[in-house]
Amino acid sequence: MKNFVEELRWRGMLQDIMPGTEEQLLKETTTAYVGIDPTADSLHIGHLCGIMMLRHLQQCGHKPIALLGGATGMIGDPSGKSAERNLLTEETLRHNVACIKKQLEHFLDFNSDAPNAAELVNNYDWMKDYTFLDFARNIGKLITVNYMMAKDSVKKRFNGEYSQGMSFTEFTYQLLQGYDFVYLNTHKNCLLQMGGSDQWGNITTGTELIKKMTGKEAYALTCPLITKADGTKFGKTESGNIWLDPNYTSPYRFYQFWLNVSDEDAERYIKIFTSLSREEIEALISEHKSAPHLRLLQKRLAKEVTILVHSEQEYEKAVKATEILFGNSTKEALQELDEQTFLQVFDGVERYEIPMKDLEQGVAPLDLLAERTNIFPSKGEARKMIQANGLSLNKQKLQDPQTPLGKEHLLNGKYLLFQKGKKNYYLVIAK
Repeated sequence: MKNFVEELRWRGMLQDIMPGTEEQLLKETTTAYVGIDPTADSLHIGHLCGIMMLRHLQQCGHKPIALLGGATGMIGDPSGKSAERNLLTEETLRHNVACIKKQLEHFLDFNSDAPNAAELVNNYDWMKDYTFLDFARNIGKLITVNYMMAKDSVKKRFNGEYSQGMSFTEFTYQLLQGYDFVYLNTHKNCLLQMGGSDQWGNITTGTELIKKMTGKEAYALTCPLITKADGTKFGKTESGNIWLDPNYTSPYRFYQFWLNVSDEDAERYIKIFTSLSREEIEALISEHKSAPHLRLLQKRLAKEVTILVHSEQEYEKAVKATEILFGNSTKEALQELDEQTFLQVFDGVERYEIPMKDLEQGVAPLDLLAERTNIFPSKGEARKMIQANGLSLNKQKLQDPQTPLGKEHLLNGKYLLFQKGKKNYYLVIAK
């Protein structure tokens, strides 16, 4: 068994740890869990650190449990939140849980016969029949309000750091999460809860409940909240979260996110978000520093995470799509792109619309370039560029300014892609 705590430590994934935790993990195979709120039907990369903790835990010989908060998701965790969360219906939560389970199977081995095979649990299964009176008598009396008020997640909401207070519903969240730990400790012999550093208060409430209810020791550790080198929030872009579901964030855009991180971030992220060994990562960092312009670290990081979340096939498609935009690619490669990836590759390029009937009848290139669009200010300039071999249509040099363009030139049945020089793209959409 590898030393799991040391594994987290060198990877930069250890923030807080309760005394005795490392000794327990070195003594025997230990069951540990991470809680995930199923507030959407996909995880995003903000969840990845917790999931990778479970993955590293399993690779070190211990047993991971992924707990989906079907019950607590109906309430909302106040940690780090400035406002009450919208409450979800039971039907929505069931759907979200099913989708998230499929994503977790990319990271954890749920199906082997090994004693440390991963398990997925949903706290709704044990909370749905628990009455309020039973909860108040059995759990509520064990933890004082003073203890609960001392937690950072509560203090910030009461001390005016955020704009509003906290409902009783959210105030009870730490007791519900604490009871999850009690339940898993009793029924699954789970001795350790892990999570982000903003969860430390909720997690230690669980260890306190276990001690009071059973007299047994339980343990806690957290990973730091991941940020970018400039201190901004990790995983957020101008277009929102980077999701693991390809319908929300295409594998191409997912790959691009990792490919475009800074050198400093790449050095941290490759330790956190991949299972590469220490020796391999140190060699990669050294190689990168000797030729940073090659971006070897970013390329390897993007490869590992894209394959892990999507597949090798999707990774290869993302690389091809990147080459289309930035390299010397072919018309055939362009035609292989599905419409969603095609539009994301050329997101932000200048766009023009023309009637489909123009292409059905055939339209002269110079008319299209200078009159029906503003790609060129005049037919003369368009003609000169074509004669100088400087204009491409769908990644092929446009040789003849006279031959009409028709529907047979369309990509995905509706697009013409013009390219002036190396970097200037124009998208013409036939409608």
